[in-house]
Amino acid sequence: METVKCLIIGGGPAGYTAAIYTSRADLSPVLYEGIQPGGQLTTTTEVENFPGFENGIDGNQLMAAMKAQAVRLGADIRNGLVTSADLSSRPFKITVDGDKEISAETLVIATGASAKYLGIPSEEKFRGMGVSACATCDGFFYRKKDVAVVGGGDTACEEATYLASLCRKVYMIVRRDVLRASAAMQDKVKNTPNIEILWNCSTEEILGDASGVTGARIARKDGGTFEIAVDGFFLAIGHHPNSELFSQWVNVDGTGYIITEGKTSRTNVEGVFAAGDVQDPSYRQAVTAAASGCRAAMDVEKFLNR
Repeated sequence: METVKCLIIGGGPAGYTAAIYTSRADLSPVLYEGIQPGGQLTTTTEVENFPGFENGIDGNQLMAAMKAQAVRLGADIRNGLVTSADLSSRPFKITVDGDKEISAETLVIATGASAKYLGIPSEEKFRGMGVSACATCDGFFYRKKDVAVVGGGDTACEEATYLASLCRKVYMIVRRDVLRASAAMQDKVKNTPNIEILWNCSTEEILGDASGVTGARIARKDGGTFEIAVDGFFLAIGHHPNSELFSQWVNVDGTGYIITEGKTSRTNVEGVFAAGDVQDPSYRQAVTAAASGCRAAMDVEKFLNR
């Protein structure tokens, strides 16, 4: 069985940043990237809100640069999916791809959170070409254009009002005849003149061509259908933290996000740290994920040197 000082699970901004910092601390980190090397940023095109890139940068290029930096500093970054974990005692026992066993003195969980999608084929077809699960990330590209937001909770209302400040018109596609959001958020949406709520509606198909999304076909609860013309289609039906493998051991909240202590990355299990979207239900930005990866690495170093 291989033994490592620091094992990092997850190849997004949090994981790569943790690898950069633990490498510089001479901790010889091993990182397994999981099923989506680079994380959610690899599903976007231009990233304009990551500091340091005046003209923006392609999401895949940004993540490739982070990975290359970690490798240059000495991180051992590997393809592979962690399939089971035993965190009952240190060193922790981790299994990769069902057969390879690793013994880890410390563990950084940076497995991220997955946006919930509707599950229609056109959604996947136009992902990154008008379909997005992050208004803050991609809303800028739809300035003075028409867009749609799916969802009726607080997240959907927040996304819609944010987009309304940039876009010409925002359609909210809501399955019920009421919003699930807080009263304050409902009032904000209803008092924003360029937001139109499509009640009792669901998305039947996202329409588009080779250049991307051009509209959506909407199904009414009563059985009728109609089409709207939009350039952007935003999912705001929630995120799912990828914490299932570890929730037997580490404390999670009611929706599965790993709970960390105060402003640290420490979990309730000594030697186990969490970083990025898997422990962040509020912000879920690349820059905040990278910052939490830094915190996790510094917490690991302190823990090992205590």
